[in-house]
Amino acid sequence: MSQFPACKHKKHRASGTRRDGLRWLAAEPYRVFFFSGAVWSIIGVTLWPLYYAQQLGFYPNFVHARIMIEAFGAAFVVGFLGTAGPRMATAPKLTPVELLWLFALHQACGISHLTLHLAWGDMFFIALLGSLLLCLLIRVVKFRKEVPPPQLLLALTGLICGISGAALLLSSAILLDPQRLRLANLLLYQGLLLPPVLGIGAFVFPRMLGGDFGDPKTAAQSRVTLVRSVIAAALLVGSFFLEAYAQVIPGYALRVLVAAAYLLMEVRWQTAQSGSLTTGLFWALILGWLGLALAGFFYAQHVSVEHLLYIGGFGMLMLIVGSRVLFGHSGDLDGFFVKSKWVRFLIFLGVLAAITRATPAWVPSTTVSHHIYAALTWALLALFWLLWHRRRFVKREDV
Repeated sequence: MSQFPACKHKKHRASGTRRDGLRWLAAEPYRVFFFSGAVWSIIGVTLWPLYYAQQLGFYPNFVHARIMIEAFGAAFVVGFLGTAGPRMATAPKLTPVELLWLFALHQACGISHLTLHLAWGDMFFIALLGSLLLCLLIRVVKFRKEVPPPQLLLALTGLICGISGAALLLSSAILLDPQRLRLANLLLYQGLLLPPVLGIGAFVFPRMLGGDFGDPKTAAQSRVTLVRSVIAAALLVGSFFLEAYAQVIPGYALRVLVAAAYLLMEVRWQTAQSGSLTTGLFWALILGWLGLALAGFFYAQHVSVEHLLYIGGFGMLMLIVGSRVLFGHSGDLDGFFVKSKWVRFLIFLGVLAAITRATPAWVPSTTVSHHIYAALTWALLALFWLLWHRRRFVKREDV
């Protein structure tokens, strides 16, 4: 058995005749969202080689950033929370209508950004996250049989940050206010993913290390975890305001400390089982932490430095957690802990892409070449990841 959040409770395991088609996909929306998100990440990075080859008629910085966050990052957030969220609360799974609506909004967001309709893309993105948030809240409030893990609060904080950041960017007045513009960008580009990484990570990382899920065992532990989650969420959002309003070093420092302290307190970092993907998890966490720590000290080049966070941290973590989900739900949990040269090669590509993209911060003469190299490296990684899991996207767990 996968023993992933979606399958944690025995009473939720399938019995009798399986439901096919859209009902099955709606119950496990990660299958379509993870696949689509990885494809959109390839599209998003490929814009840079096309531009430098003079095959693209616009400078892709904004389009690239929006696709990578709103079409790639959001796809993994929606896929994970859409699958695990209802089951964490022992509530009904998503319906086919909800799946089609969410997936249509996801595709409309990516296509809008790719065709330079950024405002439409942001609106579709807001609708996507708002719809998911509404689906989850209705299930938690009206249908839940169990209280969801307190860490889910941080995941919901990410949805709210993403919605807020995109909504702010819809205002043309934001472009004339550097402080509000920076706040909007922080809420969207970091706020969407950093709180869920902490919240979902505290729940899932222990299992990825071969142990139990990170959910509290007693009511007292739940209260402590909830308090920590509330404090972490408040401090993370506060750090965005600090940085946006001219307190750059304190803002970054607060984020670095909160991220490290929360994971150290909530996750039992003991490796009961290890494999190549477990090693990749540590690489991703280290690169992400370095990206946050160094960007504040090299703020003039923070865009390049933060790619240690975006590629090495967020990007690699999404693919690694996505792998854990795919292995678990295809009935091959042990496959996640396999030591493999192929998997080590994929991890190497992720680390290489992150470091290559960050290098122009210190060696500006490499900007063009490293944009191209990093883009192609990530595109290869995402493509190989899709090919590696091609059967697991459609394979069901034997129950």
